[in-house]
Amino acid sequence: MKLIIATRNAHKLQEIEFIFDFQNLEVLSAFDFPDIPDVVEDGETLEANAEKKAVEVARATGFWSLADDSGLEVDALGGAPGVYSARYAGPQCSYADNNEKLLRELAGKKDRTARFRTVIALSDPDGTVQTVDGACAGIICETLRGSNGFGYDPLFVPDGYSKTFAEFDSEEKNRISHRARALKKACAAWSEMLSKLNAG
Repeated sequence: MKLIIATRNAHKLQEIEFIFDFQNLEVLSAFDFPDIPDVVEDGETLEANAEKKAVEVARATGFWSLADDSGLEVDALGGAPGVYSARYAGPQCSYADNNEKLLRELAGKKDRTARFRTVIALSDPDGTVQTVDGACAGIICETLRGSNGFGYDPLFVPDGYSKTFAEFDSEEKNRISHRARALKKACAAWSEMLSKLNAG
């Protein structure tokens, strides 16, 4: 049985493959289906985007599909950038652009509490979809620190730690991150079902 990871983000794919127990499934990604167009992430919530990606890729390939959508929610900004995290500074922005805008928006603000959230969706080829989610709370620091990870990792210090996600090694980050927590829930919820489907 094939399971498609509905992403062309190499960093995200690496994290998912590191954490999720695939029960001897043959795991492919959107990279393996170049003719499938990118899914337009126009949902109002992380849940909507994750579900849309999983369903569209499952229907296009005829295989079960796993997708996620993640966002950074900053309390002083009313939960922004949230669902717009990847394009916070504009449609063609870089990670550096997003980080620069976030620091600008938080300049002079005392409350720097935030959380990363991930929603994982699993869809069968008919479009029946289910979701789990995970979160990691922390604060936004005032300067970029670290060179690992991606996205907002150089600015996010998780609760109980003094270093940013970008200062963690990948194994350490993958024990506590929002995506890790969501994927662990996904393993608990779906591994047995996927194993039975694979065996069948």
